[in-house]
Amino acid sequence: MTPSTYVRSGLAATAVTTGLVAGLVAGLVAGLGTGLGGARTAGAAAPAADECAQPGPYALPHGSETLHLDPADFTTRIDHPYWPMRPGTVWHFVEKGDGGTQRVTVTVTDRTKLIAGIETRVVHDVVRSDGEVIEDTDDWYAQDSGGSLWYLGEATAEYEHGKVVSTEGSWEHGRGGAQAGIALPARPVQGCTYREEYLAGEAEDRALVLSDREPVKVPAGTYRHVLHTANTTPLHPVLLENKFYARGVGPVLEADLSPSFGSAVLTRVDRRR
Repeated sequence: MTPSTYVRSGLAATAVTTGLVAGLVAGLVAGLGTGLGGARTAGAAAPAADECAQPGPYALPHGSETLHLDPADFTTRIDHPYWPMRPGTVWHFVEKGDGGTQRVTVTVTDRTKLIAGIETRVVHDVVRSDGEVIEDTDDWYAQDSGGSLWYLGEATAEYEHGKVVSTEGSWEHGRGGAQAGIALPARPVQGCTYREEYLAGEAEDRALVLSDREPVKVPAGTYRHVLHTANTTPLHPVLLENKFYARGVGPVLEADLSPSFGSAVLTRVDRRR
């Protein structure tokens, strides 16, 4: 293993290779203006178009392209190897950053929601600060017949002193110009890009696959061969976030590299028996 450095954010100290961080700073920031299309890890060539092809019925979406999704191609039985969503599973995170320390719970519910004819799984996210709920979100996911995990929208609310102060960021596929995106491709290939969500001016997150070989240690455990993506949005070009997904577990770490350092680390996973 190459020498390591540490991205520290209060409680969390997560090992990241020096070469990886150098590649992120030099390569990804330079590629932000092209929507990640020009961003590459050091020495990596751009993948051929067919290398990014997915086994399912749909290509990876980009930008504002309109999708015509067939409900028959989707299921709420989500068994993606890097993010299985069995109802009753709860991920617990500690988030550190400029806003202080927050605790996040992400729960796969038994509930479903019909979106543009597609049955989706409802995943409930709650963010707490000093025990008080400051954000409450329902996210909607479905998996296509090829195994790609799709993100079809969210209903989110921010709270102050127990009252809703904003629902900015809410969107639903097929309404008001919003289009679904990919949460995780069935076949994540280094260098491939895709959109995660799209609603003009509101939700335009994009992702680039960096690696599927990262070692990550967090309070929940030590993981190898972790999937690593870089995530940006043209709405805030200086933002650079990295996400890490462990096989059979799901997200284990989010690391903010720009404009400030921060992290969300997995502390434990609860599964329904």
